[in-house]
Amino acid sequence: MSPQPGRPRRSAPGKPYRRPKKDPVRILAFEALRAVDERDAYANLVLPPLLRKAREESTEARPFDARDAALATELVYGTLRRQGTYDAIIAECVDRPLREVDPPVLDVLSLGAHQLLGTRIPAHAAVSASVELARVVLGDGRAKFVNAVLRKIAADDLAGWLEKVAPPYDEDPEEHLAIVHSHPRWIVSALWDALGGGSAGIEDLLEADNERPEVTLVARPGRSTAEELMAAVGEDSALPGRWSPYAVRLTEGGEPGALDAVREGRAGVQDEGSQLVAVALANAPLEGPDERWLDGCAGPGGKAALLGALAARRGAALLAAEKQPHRAGLVERALAGNPGPYQVIAADGTRPPWRPGGFDRALVDVPCTGLGALRRRPEARWRRRPEDLAGFAPLQRELLRQALAAVRVGGVVGYATCSPHLAETRAVVEDVLKGRGGPAAEAEWIDARPLMPGVPALGDGPDVQLWPHLHGTDAMYLALLRRTA
Repeated sequence: MSPQPGRPRRSAPGKPYRRPKKDPVRILAFEALRAVDERDAYANLVLPPLLRKAREESTEARPFDARDAALATELVYGTLRRQGTYDAIIAECVDRPLREVDPPVLDVLSLGAHQLLGTRIPAHAAVSASVELARVVLGDGRAKFVNAVLRKIAADDLAGWLEKVAPPYDEDPEEHLAIVHSHPRWIVSALWDALGGGSAGIEDLLEADNERPEVTLVARPGRSTAEELMAAVGEDSALPGRWSPYAVRLTEGGEPGALDAVREGRAGVQDEGSQLVAVALANAPLEGPDERWLDGCAGPGGKAALLGALAARRGAALLAAEKQPHRAGLVERALAGNPGPYQVIAADGTRPPWRPGGFDRALVDVPCTGLGALRRRPEARWRRRPEDLAGFAPLQRELLRQALAAVRVGGVVGYATCSPHLAETRAVVEDVLKGRGGPAAEAEWIDARPLMPGVPALGDGPDVQLWPHLHGTDAMYLALLRRTA
């Protein structure tokens, strides 16, 4: 008589059945990966509530401490960053196409592969912990499959596996880099083109995409200072920003929300590249009045909060517009307490409610593929497709056209995007200036490089592309334009 479905199989005589050990760290990591896979969630949004729940449900006998949180975070982000590499290795160790492996099983295998190949966890411990996780979340039967596959993976280290699964660089450089550095091939090709071709920099960039980014704070001018943040964090746990006078880098992680300045809105979490874009727009040379500023794509509010603080110091007013009402609410929260006049509205920047020519400065940080923030959102590289570019293209061009129409003659517009893809950066600006797909904008380039003093490797200009491997920032792009007629 076969055992009933769902019941554990009876052990052989003399070997009592042992219930699997529940490891809260690995169960949490598995739940996060499932949310990313099933719901298209983002790890940076899924993980904090899971960690909070784990802390609340822990006991004195089994506390969930900072080391547990750090390990869970590493398992989630490390597995997502290296997913492409681990998929290629797992495919060599199973007897079926990878698409035929159940996604929950593949998640457990990927977590195990990361522990074996991407951490210092001993091989026997990595396999044992992964098999126990499989017993808890998959059942004993599929745990045996997990055990067999991970033992095959444990037979070699990462370098050895890469020699087996990646083609030689000389034969197929893009596929070699895609597997070794865990990026889709089309993204490798796009980043290579954006760097200008040639071999210089591409491996450094791909490696930087796979590193955990620092948490960077911004001290909003007139409300807090970088020195105040440094003192609050402690000099042993923080460093000044590399380029922005308002930046502080947290060297040991920590919880930014625990700082008074962050809780009170006088400071925030903001990548240094994002800060540089806002500061460059604010400091661009301008003749005539400098009284009305516009952020036409303001959500979730980081740049708007910095622009609002900079505008307040000059007596200028900021209008922050965001199409999605819930994101407009985030902008409102970010700007709350700003010392100068500001207004937040829910409005579509392609159909603006404001009158043309009414602003002196305008920023449009347009929706894009987000290929410049793969360090922070590693799952995005596996979700994006080349055809996504065509979907964003009309929106990006129209937002820039409307921003140019929003400023007066002599006014300045900043076009920004967190993507280095040429189709989302210079091609957009050139198309708008030449009238492709719409009326030509009468504007001229402003050299943005002098407006980022001290920042090296800014290229030939007049626009600026920042890079993770060169500047330690997200790959932010900025073009500055002056309306001429």
